Amino acid sequence: MPEALLESELFGHEKGAFTGATGQKKGLFEQADGGTVFLDEIGEMSPVLQAKLLRFLEEKAFRRVGGNQDLKVDVRVIAATNRDLKQEVKRGAFREDLFYRLNVLTVELPALRERVGDIPLLGEYFSQRFGEEFRKPVKGIEKAALEVLKGYSWPGNVREFRNAIERAVLLAEGETLSRDLFAALERGRVLSADIELPPEGVNLEQLERSLVMQALERASGNQTRAARLLGINRDQMRYRIEKFGLK
Repeated sequence: MPEALLESELFGHEKGAFTGATGQKKGLFEQADGGTVFLDEIGEMSPVLQAKLLRFLEEKAFRRVGGNQDLKVDVRVIAATNRDLKQEVKRGAFREDLFYRLNVLTVELPALRERVGDIPLLGEYFSQRFGEEFRKPVKGIEKAALEVLKGYSWPGNVREFRNAIERAVLLAEGETLSRDLFAALERGRVLSADIELPPEGVNLEQLERSLVMQALERASGNQTRAARLLGINRDQMRYRIEKFGLK
């Protein structure tokens, strides 16, 4: 969300605070009084909003955009991020005081490749869920297919896993998801394990373009995440996006 819009979503606004503000609006913090607000991707928040969030967490008070009165609420805040916030603090991209204010109780969630034992449970859950959604009689995943799922590195974590199961359910013709429905994952595992130059050679530009496109797809268009998948920084990713005319 743009900074101004996010501020309005979190803290609300008064009538006439900006063009289009035709009435008073309560923000999420005000609506959640006595409850919980979950802030996903907290590492993406702008420095200006970080400062306003810090004030809210310290004083449990805020002002609506365009307002002149402090409002107090009792809200529990849960924040999540896929970034290393300690490194973001060192880079100056995230406020140190806000980091320590948020870091009261930390729950580390390992990458999916580090908790392979969860794959059968997640596979069963997603296959049944999408089976019901698409009205298909899918009841589970065959053992050979599970071995493929366990052997893949899942750079896109649970989101990528969910998409793979959703695609398999859409293509499935029986009650179980078979190994052939995950053939693309097997090809990806072979590629990532050891890339060997074929005798006839390759077109390096085409290969690079393909990898950039795949990274962007797995990261749902997020350039920072896509750059991490390729081991480069965001500026290098932007350069390649412009170089290959990707949108």
